[in-house]
Amino acid sequence: MTRALASDDAVDLLEAARNGERRALARLLTLVERGGPDAHAVARAASSVDPPDDGYTVGITGAPGAGKSTLTNSLVRSMRASGETLAVLAVDPSSPFTGGAILGDRVRMSDHALDEGVFIRSMATRGHLGGLGLATPGAVRLLHAAGRPWVLIETVGVGQVEVEIAGAADTTVVVVNPGWGDAVQANKAGLLEIADVFVINKADRPGADDTRNDLEAMLDLSVGRNWRPPVVPTVATDHRGVDDLWSAIADHRRHLETTGDLEVRRDARRRDELGRIVTERLRARAEELCGGERFEHLQDRLARGELDPWSAADELLGEA
Repeated sequence: MTRALASDDAVDLLEAARNGERRALARLLTLVERGGPDAHAVARAASSVDPPDDGYTVGITGAPGAGKSTLTNSLVRSMRASGETLAVLAVDPSSPFTGGAILGDRVRMSDHALDEGVFIRSMATRGHLGGLGLATPGAVRLLHAAGRPWVLIETVGVGQVEVEIAGAADTTVVVVNPGWGDAVQANKAGLLEIADVFVINKADRPGADDTRNDLEAMLDLSVGRNWRPPVVPTVATDHRGVDDLWSAIADHRRHLETTGDLEVRRDARRRDELGRIVTERLRARAEELCGGERFEHLQDRLARGELDPWSAADELLGEA
């Protein structure tokens, strides 16, 4: 049996990570992904240090094939040119054989592999709807505590991830391509509600102007927002327009800080994370209850007609 990580060990690892030891940071992230008591020890260690005052999280999402990884790679280039230190969390599909991340995003971001100012980590979705789950906010908190002011989260872009990423990031960038679809399809996807910045990537292809017009028309009809998401055309393979994207992200951050909406968003994020943690613990407790002798005994009583299922559940939960 693997020994549980002691709190002092977690603190020591975090201190090493803050001093630039990438292997220590990688191990801490592995413990966060694994969950359980080790993840709790890491969370306590991360909470014991003051995160950077300029800590900020950007989510990059969109349909598969939109070029998110190439765009992220190019955005990192712009951020590093501005002197920023950052980390990238690439949420990959899980391998059906090992449960681990497929690591495609890390391959596409190999330009920054030797840059000490950039830390890149692939995280497996592990079957979680949308690909985020409890590990992602814990990983973001850890990375900020380890001295990475900027964290980019690039999602796998399937299922409900477009909506989930909005709850995990300060600024959400939604990436689309020319010919991506009309405003009705966009509204169905929920992208209008979550996007803080729209990017039309591969904007050198036919249909880019029509896509931009569709998005602008859709935004003209939106109400109740005090921020109008800019629409930024890019060609990430050539780095065209990516500096404009970096400027748009900075503009949105200034807007959030000026209006006070940044703290409102973060408060909602903390509440959501707490709810998820409680739900996960209750689910684990339910699995324990449903695997013991008492459960089997109640099953036998159900089979003999001595109990109805609701009464059996009351007894199992101690409510009888």
